[in-house]
Amino acid sequence: MISEIAIDGPQKLLGKDGKTEFVIREVTMRDLNAVIEINRKVLPENYPPWFFVEHIEQYPKAFIVAEVGGKVVGYVMSRVEFGWSYVAKGKTAKKGHIVSVGVLPEARRLGIATAMMVRALKALKNYYDATEVYLEVRVSNTPAISLYEKLGFRVVGRIPRYYSDGEDAYIMARPL
Repeated sequence: MISEIAIDGPQKLLGKDGKTEFVIREVTMRDLNAVIEINRKVLPENYPPWFFVEHIEQYPKAFIVAEVGGKVVGYVMSRVEFGWSYVAKGKTAKKGHIVSVGVLPEARRLGIATAMMVRALKALKNYYDATEVYLEVRVSNTPAISLYEKLGFRVVGRIPRYYSDGEDAYIMARPL
């Protein structure tokens, strides 16, 4: 499925269950409330509305949503930063940052997160000229870590007490 992910326009895909169709596409401002609602439902780290708006306005090509039956069921929010490379130690890089990934429980295990991530990675490289990408993930979030490893990410660091509840985060990165 990874190679068939388009970089532009809405794209209809078939879920891993062989029957659920979903669409991945760039976010629009109309999706704001649905994205915030997903963030609040599935993630303990919640952002204020202005934070989502900023990412929609600045990095729309790498802010991807998924719909099932016309309802937004997931999102990947990304941005671009400059700083020390996680891939080429001692060098600076233009880095994509996967800020937040959320999929509603009823839409999980269909390949939606994978499809959104692949689309976001392609956009970070092709539209924003990022040379690598990184993210933070809870050390206990085995399903997410497994997904990111399948997409070529590797653990490159650990941040003690990164999350508000005191849990550590892995920094995972990969070249683009």
